[in-house]
Amino acid sequence: MVSHVGRNVREIVLRLCEDAATPRATTVAILLRHEEWDQLASLEVDPALYDNADRLRRDAAVTSLLRKCQDLPTTIDRRAKAVESFWGSESQCYQSNERLSPYLFGGGDERIDRVLRSMRKKVARILGPVPDFLTEARFGPGATYADKGTLATVPDKMSSRPTLTPSSFPHLLEWVGTAWARACANDGRGPEFVRGNRFTTVPKDCTKDRGICIEPSINVYFQLGIGAHIRERLRRVGIDLRNGQATHERVAREASISGSFATIDLSNASDTICSNLVKLLLPRKWHDLLCSLRSEFTSIDGKWVRLEKFSSMGNGFTFELETLLFLVACLTAVESTDVYAGIPGVDVYVYGDDMIVPTDAAPEVISLLRFLGFTPNVKKTFTTGWFRESCGGDFFRGAAVRPHFLKELPREPQDFIRLSNGIYRLVKRDVGRISGLSFAFRAWLRVHDAIPSSIRRCRGPESLGDLVIQDDRPDLWSTRSRRSIRYFRTYRAVAVRRLSWEHWKPDVVLASGLYGLGDGSRGRVGQRDAGGVTPRNPILSYKLGWTPLS
Repeated sequence: MVSHVGRNVREIVLRLCEDAATPRATTVAILLRHEEWDQLASLEVDPALYDNADRLRRDAAVTSLLRKCQDLPTTIDRRAKAVESFWGSESQCYQSNERLSPYLFGGGDERIDRVLRSMRKKVARILGPVPDFLTEARFGPGATYADKGTLATVPDKMSSRPTLTPSSFPHLLEWVGTAWARACANDGRGPEFVRGNRFTTVPKDCTKDRGICIEPSINVYFQLGIGAHIRERLRRVGIDLRNGQATHERVAREASISGSFATIDLSNASDTICSNLVKLLLPRKWHDLLCSLRSEFTSIDGKWVRLEKFSSMGNGFTFELETLLFLVACLTAVESTDVYAGIPGVDVYVYGDDMIVPTDAAPEVISLLRFLGFTPNVKKTFTTGWFRESCGGDFFRGAAVRPHFLKELPREPQDFIRLSNGIYRLVKRDVGRISGLSFAFRAWLRVHDAIPSSIRRCRGPESLGDLVIQDDRPDLWSTRSRRSIRYFRTYRAVAVRRLSWEHWKPDVVLASGLYGLGDGSRGRVGQRDAGGVTPRNPILSYKLGWTPLS
């Protein structure tokens, strides 16, 4: 019987299980052969049960390769899981709002009130004064309330009727000064008021979808400006969100050796930021600004729901706001131990809901987070043992043990190249180089059987990414030199779909050019012969070619 996951992928996974040679690998192989997809998707690895990195790496590799694959044919209603999570988060926010409500009016426990006042002072110091205007207001890459599907490029958004919530009406004065507004006025497209955002889902893994909320276009335009401003204020105090992931990986690796830091992760963090918490902690003018641009209602399954949460995934400032709130919570809890000064980027590291705090202060941090209405994810929170995880970095006593996740089933050569490179990283983590003694080496070779021989010759160093099959054996690289520049044989995207500017009216083209779109090498944006706009998922085809590497 040919597996639903495809013969090639089936054999690659089975080969990986043979390479791993552990009891967990045997379990995965049996479930795969019998197509027990639901059981396969539910398997997990608990790092606390391991005493060495090699065994953990092997079990994580076989357990996780297919666990996040969106194409795995489980019987789970993934959208229903996302909807259930939405309502669960709203219920949790309602309880948090009720618990925090007394503190809005000077009531509640005096000790907790002191903690909240300390957090409020930190927030005010980090944020500073409210900006007079949002210089970095911008469009995001995704859809808006009225711009759906593939019609979500910047000129598409400038061509549709703008949408906004009633509370964001004061920002129209700032909006009418933009070229976007002038293009709308010339075309007779006045802004349309909508009640709030709309709920939708996007694929997450084979057991559930991720719920997000699509914001009105004018709202999200200014939300992103607020997010950029908060991001800059955080950078000034030592939290650099641009390079935060690399920093977290480094600190997590060191913590897995020393045990001096704990890593904390939350469940549904952004969806459980309740409204009263933001009202309690933010200065009034900042709270009023964010409230004016948030969506107070969500349209879900044909009905409007008044939100208990303050903002959700899809809001342009949610990530920065949650980073700020978790940062001040961690700092306040850490300072309460009277051991640490509570210095961002030294004692405390925060990136979204990924938090790294001193291990002996972790109980206080977790206790405060729980009171504020958040739920630590016990499967991804590590305060003891030799394992630490943060921002995509998994480490056991300093060794990288992060598995490779196959998000979609590979079908084309470029897909198998990405899979090959994912397994290659597992191989290198084993002994530091490719060899027949490496774990997963045979599975790595089996991936190459699914790649045409002409493309299989495209090998090169890791610095070329997925343009090549990564290989640390230079004698297998296909190269040529010209004018002292080394070129590598690669398999790269060549047919990239670009939408001609002729699709849009001149006012929209001009507004897009002023916004910053356009490539001088392809012509000026306002001209008929300009290169046009690259939409989402623009790649149409791949072909063999030569890529320089300096």
